[in-house]
Amino acid sequence: MLPLLLVGVVAVRHRSVLADGFGHLATARWPWLLAAAGATCLTWVAAACTRQGAVVERLPRRRLLATQFAAGAANHLLPTGLGASAVNLRFMTVCGLPLARSSAALALYLLAESVGRLALLIAFPGALRLGALLPDAAVGPLLAVAGAVPVVAAVALALLPRLRGALASFLRTALGEARSVHTRPARALALWGGALAFPALQASALVLVGRSLGLEVPAGHLAVAYLAATVAVALVPTPGGIGSVEAALVVALVAAGGPAAVATAVVLAFRLLTVWLPLLPGALTLAALVRLRVI
Repeated sequence: MLPLLLVGVVAVRHRSVLADGFGHLATARWPWLLAAAGATCLTWVAAACTRQGAVVERLPRRRLLATQFAAGAANHLLPTGLGASAVNLRFMTVCGLPLARSSAALALYLLAESVGRLALLIAFPGALRLGALLPDAAVGPLLAVAGAVPVVAAVALALLPRLRGALASFLRTALGEARSVHTRPARALALWGGALAFPALQASALVLVGRSLGLEVPAGHLAVAYLAATVAVALVPTPGGIGSVEAALVVALVAAGGPAAVATAVVLAFRLLTVWLPLLPGALTLAALVRLRVI
């Protein structure tokens, strides 16, 4: 709850910018918004392809796609994507996969998704002025945290032999699952193709929303702004990225050269299309899947 409280404080302090952003929403051009909505719908297909590519067994296609739609609503219950992970873990175990293999498939999916985002981010070097997005004062603390995490993990593994054994067993299962998946070209294509398509489609939706509101920022810069913001927002564990995604995207779009008011309007419209409008039908789908014992 603390990150949400801080987001509320920031929103109150910058209420004039938010008011200007809401005012710009009335000028949006609907054909571009409809195209952005279509790209958003395709993201669930891309997620389903990646989930299928992470396991050797064929998963039921319709239920898999419905599960990805419902997982978006579950993401608003737990932080940093844990809701979607829990839904998909339950779906795979109901489909007959052992818990160890389901967990390994989930880890492979998360790895592929991270690699896909970073690959697209690297593909556009220099498109975003990171100095405005990452102040110099924040570099030191971030490096300290990045250095402390592996040290703490190493100490925990050294002091807890049971944890070390469980991790070794999981890694053996995960590596075996990854080898099995990559012996089948169709599965490997679905895994890595979906992992690249998912962030590309979300970035495309942001570009289309930007065009609908007349944001004068090149499409490549908009895509990099989205990718950089979503990578950075993983450090702020709010449920569904509420508040943290909006703030990071506004900062990234302004860093890419967009006016603050228009950038705020673009982010509000983008989050409305990708999060808030699908939330209620996603929650209803989640409830239906639970009642039907699909998850």
